[in-house]
Amino acid sequence: MSRQSAPAPSPPETRREVVTETLHGVDVEDPYRWLEGDDEDVREWTDAQNAHVDDALDDALRDRLRPRFEDLVEVADYGPIAVREGRYFATVREPGADHARLVVRDAPDGADRVLVDPNAWAANREEDGPPRSMAWYVPSHDGERVAIGITEGGDENYDVRVLSVPAPNGSPSSSAETDGYGAGVEEVAVLPERGRVNAGSLAWAADDEGFVYVATGGAADGAQMDKEIRRFRLADGPDEEAVLLEHDDQHVWPRVTVDPDSGLLAVAFSEMVGGTEWYVRVDGDLRPVLTGTDAETSVRFHDGTAFVTTDAGAPRRRLLACSVERFREGDLSFDECREVLPEGEGILRSAVPTPDRLLVHRQRDAHSRLSVHDRDGTHLRDVSLPSYCSVTWVSGSRDAPEAFFGLTGFDRPPAVRGLDLDDTSGGDAAGAAATSDGAAGATATSGDAASTEIDSVDLSVPDDLVVEQRFVDSTDGAEVPVFVCYREDVAVDGPRPTLLYGYGGFRNSITPSFGRFRLPFLADGGAFAAVCARGGYEYGEPWHESGMLADKQHTFDDFVAAGEALCGSGLTDTDHLAVAGGSNGGLSVGAVVTQRPDLWAAAQCAVPLLDMLRFHRFLLGESWTTEYGHPEDPEAFEYLRAYSPYHNVESGETYPPVYFTTAASDTRVHPSHARKMTARLQHEAAGGPFLLRTKAETGHGVGKPASMIVDEQTDSWAFLYERLGVEVGDGGVASGADGDRDGV
Repeated sequence: MSRQSAPAPSPPETRREVVTETLHGVDVEDPYRWLEGDDEDVREWTDAQNAHVDDALDDALRDRLRPRFEDLVEVADYGPIAVREGRYFATVREPGADHARLVVRDAPDGADRVLVDPNAWAANREEDGPPRSMAWYVPSHDGERVAIGITEGGDENYDVRVLSVPAPNGSPSSSAETDGYGAGVEEVAVLPERGRVNAGSLAWAADDEGFVYVATGGAADGAQMDKEIRRFRLADGPDEEAVLLEHDDQHVWPRVTVDPDSGLLAVAFSEMVGGTEWYVRVDGDLRPVLTGTDAETSVRFHDGTAFVTTDAGAPRRRLLACSVERFREGDLSFDECREVLPEGEGILRSAVPTPDRLLVHRQRDAHSRLSVHDRDGTHLRDVSLPSYCSVTWVSGSRDAPEAFFGLTGFDRPPAVRGLDLDDTSGGDAAGAAATSDGAAGATATSGDAASTEIDSVDLSVPDDLVVEQRFVDSTDGAEVPVFVCYREDVAVDGPRPTLLYGYGGFRNSITPSFGRFRLPFLADGGAFAAVCARGGYEYGEPWHESGMLADKQHTFDDFVAAGEALCGSGLTDTDHLAVAGGSNGGLSVGAVVTQRPDLWAAAQCAVPLLDMLRFHRFLLGESWTTEYGHPEDPEAFEYLRAYSPYHNVESGETYPPVYFTTAASDTRVHPSHARKMTARLQHEAAGGPFLLRTKAETGHGVGKPASMIVDEQTDSWAFLYERLGVEVGDGGVASGADGDRDGV
């Protein structure tokens, strides 16, 4: 079935109210500005569009796909391990549960003692009303308390609660109590409506009797960009918080960290995609430490040392160090620090210190390497890893030579693995080894460190799954990596139905990832490809900068180059190739659909930016002007207008079918982007259909219950199956899970 042979019902009528603005001497028409509102007319229009989606999608196809996706959520998911003095914290979503529970263990592989179970909260036991979820947690240094962030409806405005943690060696609890907390867990404090505070902006004090955090205003009153650094003390209560700093720069976000030994509070000020300046708070004032630089820099304190990861003088990053005392003095230069790890061929993603070791994560050509070093940087051994894998997170113990990491890949369900950094026995517990900065698939040696599996998704990956990395030529001589996976032994009559996914922005790298909801598509003969478009961080800051501001078109060029290469290779053709992306990736999809509508048989565009002349007026949009440019700047206006998808829909042009999704409670990207683009395509374009699904009681992607995810995946894949002509197979797919529950 091709896109031309799939008729759909006519879309609902949308009134046009043309608003004309003169911007930098150019008249710009906006016929659907009324869809930026939130009144009854918009809600009625949204309901009509949702009904149109239900009419347009094949019910029989959805009925055949849904059981396969329901099976795929019937498996446990495991989050990162955080170690605090003999307590091992983690999140676990049990098979069939909507939400993950927070648990603590007395050993990495010990029995779970439940701390928080959102599934037991009263709001989540009711059929009506928005779901409540625990989006993040931060344990205290001694592990005796934990701060958690709770959101309602996934809006990313969090209540903060502080809970006590029962002592180690207590009896395991098989289920949470009726109030959603485990046996022996007490609610110590409640800090309601603290805005966009998250795990990266909360740091416990050295005495564990309180914490410092970054609070913002709420989305409803337009105050998300107003930020305060606050100090909360348990003895004082939430009404006695001290405001340490008010910060209203819309382009800069503070974050905080505390040295648990000295109690030193360090504050970083970072532009969304720019440099980072560091200060310390001494005697009530902020003292500059690393300032006046456009380098992107992070700091981690451990045992008297400040470890500084930076791209200053090293586009692929290096690791520096100085004493905490010197850091506290301020006015530090990078040249004064000793170099622990010089810049290498791969991107330095993280270096986690333990008492005598560093566990170092690098990425080369967008896949991972791990290595163990002395604290002075001396390389000791590599960690055995499989080819084309991603290390998704790394953590370590402050007091013991142990570390943990997440491991996944296109052919590898997510797993939590542990590593004894003092172990020199070698071996290969994780698959074919690779050197920390060398070629994939290198042979393991006796010096390689072996990790042990702690938790893993229970899924059998098909033996015939092929994973390849290809490089395609794009504009300005760029060689762009594209990962491709498909099942070799599944017979396909003609070109394979293929889905190309990408992002291309804000330093986000596309690396090998496991997609449980892709498995039926692969089993039915489909292929999945992921493009490492410019704007990401696959090759460091130069790769990011070549896909931002005036060079943003490079991102879209890379998507197109990947699509053309997939067709040129014979894997697929333009009648069987779809493109997908979300958020900034949704912008990429909108741009390549309007620029090259002939290349795609279908497109999926999730929570997208599409009106690039007004994005800065809504929610967090102003903070993104450092990535895209500011529409009020005449030079930026010209290149933004040149690719803005909403402004480049040509009347009468034939565009492929597009399935837009957005969320009524999205506090990042305003749903008006998807609304206006859908309305314009439905009115002005040929081809289609152009569908918009708006979800209520959810946001940009945080806190979705598993049941909602099944609904979303069923609709998304039904759209693709029909438009790409995929036949639904009769064979089942083993259940499994991945770390990205927000789509394909």
